[in-house]
Amino acid sequence: MSNRADLSRRSFLKSVAAGAGAVSVPAALTGCFGDDDDKRDLTVFVFGHGVASGDPLADAVIIWTRVTPSDTGAEAQVGWVVATDEAMSNVVASGSVYTDSKRDFTVKVDVTGLNADTVYYYQFAGKDGAVTPVGQTRTLPVGSVDSVKLAVCSCANLPAGYFNVYNEIANSDADVVLHLGDYIYEYGANEYPPAAAQVREPDPLVETLTLTHYRARYAKYRTDTALQLAHQKKPFICVWDDHELANDTWKGGAENHGEDEGSFEERRAAAIQAYHEWLPIRSGADKAKIWRAFEFGNLVNLTMLDTRMYARDKPLDYKNYLVPGTTDIDAAAFRADLENRNRGLLGAEQQTFAIGSMFNSTATWQVLGQQVLMGRIFIPIELLTKLGEIEEKIKAGEDASVTQAAVAGLLVELANLKDSDPTSTRLTEAAPYNLDAWDGYFPAREEILQRAQMLNKNLVVLAGDTHNAWASDLYPADANTGETVRSNGSVGVEFATSSVTSPGFETYVGFGAIPDPVTRAEQQAGFELAVTKLVDDLKYLNSAQRGYMLVEFTPEKSSCEWVYVDTITSETYNASVRKKMEVKPGYGNRTLTDVPLAP
Repeated sequence: MSNRADLSRRSFLKSVAAGAGAVSVPAALTGCFGDDDDKRDLTVFVFGHGVASGDPLADAVIIWTRVTPSDTGAEAQVGWVVATDEAMSNVVASGSVYTDSKRDFTVKVDVTGLNADTVYYYQFAGKDGAVTPVGQTRTLPVGSVDSVKLAVCSCANLPAGYFNVYNEIANSDADVVLHLGDYIYEYGANEYPPAAAQVREPDPLVETLTLTHYRARYAKYRTDTALQLAHQKKPFICVWDDHELANDTWKGGAENHGEDEGSFEERRAAAIQAYHEWLPIRSGADKAKIWRAFEFGNLVNLTMLDTRMYARDKPLDYKNYLVPGTTDIDAAAFRADLENRNRGLLGAEQQTFAIGSMFNSTATWQVLGQQVLMGRIFIPIELLTKLGEIEEKIKAGEDASVTQAAVAGLLVELANLKDSDPTSTRLTEAAPYNLDAWDGYFPAREEILQRAQMLNKNLVVLAGDTHNAWASDLYPADANTGETVRSNGSVGVEFATSSVTSPGFETYVGFGAIPDPVTRAEQQAGFELAVTKLVDDLKYLNSAQRGYMLVEFTPEKSSCEWVYVDTITSETYNASVRKKMEVKPGYGNRTLTDVPLAP
């Protein structure tokens, strides 16, 4: 977006005077416009979607706002200013830009020449006295760094509830927010969640298929005051997941895209364009390539990846490996496809970038920010089969309660068997729970884990997507047998965040529908205990609460607090830390340990 100065200072001050009494424009902003007379009748506008900042570097940061125009055929000039104080008196950068309908009246400025590890304030102004709130952002540190705090979140479905989690993030002491995707959801009204569970209506009411649809959906989300506050107070580093386009998307299609819904390529292009317009992300020449890296001095190398849209091959499906006339899986055929190196999650270009970014870095912590679980979630096949039955019943709109009760009983039985006979074939005959995660793309994961082990790196993987909270130790597999190798120690850990609003296992396995809170909590605790016992290397699961993670890195350790809100159906809520774990760097230390919570 080019800087232009066609709106004169005299015209700007005149327009401010016309709106006097409604708003005060800082003196610094009145100098952001040119001195020539205004020869055009520009649109009258307000700023209806707040401000945002993102993709901070040591010397630069993106600042964002959007004009809400009364005339969508016009252009709008917007002044911007960056200062070191909230009163906007010590100005360090300023300018003006034009925006119009071609970019949905959004404004993104890449402010450069800033000082490292510095808090900055920014504001936008326009015609007729319109100004934005003052936003706060910060640049990244360089050199020796003592601490970095990241608020990590994902999966915010506006119809499912209020964004109380964003409000908590806004008021946290995080330096930067990592949004791991599903910033919006594409479904129409009463689809997900169904009508009985819908708290707010989306806009548009139909599923998002076109650029107009996606833009309107972002605009609706960004009217939420809690989300606006989080953006106003914290810089964001974002990647998309699948729902910014369509559920379970891959490079050639999506589960939620049918032949009657038009061109998938056109839909994908529209989704990508709207994302870059509405998110404070640094946009390159190819907007489909959003992988990038951030350096927090000598402490943290953060590599952000796209495991969804750009290069992911279509996920495997157990249904395609059923032996005809049975419910058995053709294990040999399944394993051959699972280990096929021609199937990719990241693609060759991004895989090379990821390995180079993480493992050429000398930072203490190599942090991978992305969407799906990397930890191995292998469960007994008989349990996997029953969970599949639940999924099919829910998709068909049938009552799944009998099967859900059977799963609850089977979980207890298998967990007890783990204590009495851990080598039982009922336990050892296991398979990946979710082929949509790294479990379904074996070679891509193993290349990263094996390289981390070979180079003795301290790997921390951050994930979202599942709507549940997880923590796992990460071990590589034997290159020949595929079996997990634990004898050389863990190469790192995975912290996975719950969702902002989207429902988790509590609706899937049924205990969320139990009206009595004590019984519901007991069922949840039993489910989590059984799963963590059955899944090797899984150290924590929260299957029912909505929240975010506060992850801190120091030279001595990396720690994660899981923060949860007690409701998303009311804007009055309480928040609490329900779990804290940490990991230390160095060979032999990279395993998760519990940290007692303060009373």
